[in-house]
Amino acid sequence: MSTTAPTIPSPLTVRPLTTHDADVLVRAAARAADDLGVRGSITVLDAGGHLLGFRRDDRAVLISGETSTRKAYTALQLDAPTADVVDLVRPDGLFHTLPTALDRPLLFIAGGVPLHRDGRLIGAIGAGGGTPEQDHRIATAALTEAELV
Repeated sequence: MSTTAPTIPSPLTVRPLTTHDADVLVRAAARAADDLGVRGSITVLDAGGHLLGFRRDDRAVLISGETSTRKAYTALQLDAPTADVVDLVRPDGLFHTLPTALDRPLLFIAGGVPLHRDGRLIGAIGAGGGTPEQDHRIATAALTEAELV
């Protein structure tokens, strides 16, 4: 009989999203927004849904801060770009009751994108202030530039 304990593989360790990562994402998103002529807000959340980075253009409408944060939160909670789930919550959609069934700050408008590192969810970014298509482009451009795709 062996007295040696079996070797249990350690869980995959993934570097969490850092404030440096958030700063890089916010700056990249701000450049993308400027290129599109969008005056809005950018929010970066960590894997726990906590604010890690934020920027609101001084010419942005005030609500853009709220929409960028809710889009990031929705992308984080569903681990999916908000652009991919918009149709699911329409009146005839599979999850049409989801926006009102949960007491969560969810927003099903394009512009929120989850962030992954080594295949693991580490946070999310949200853009608000432009059209849904512009906001999605801003968020995805930031991921590409920050090499988090």
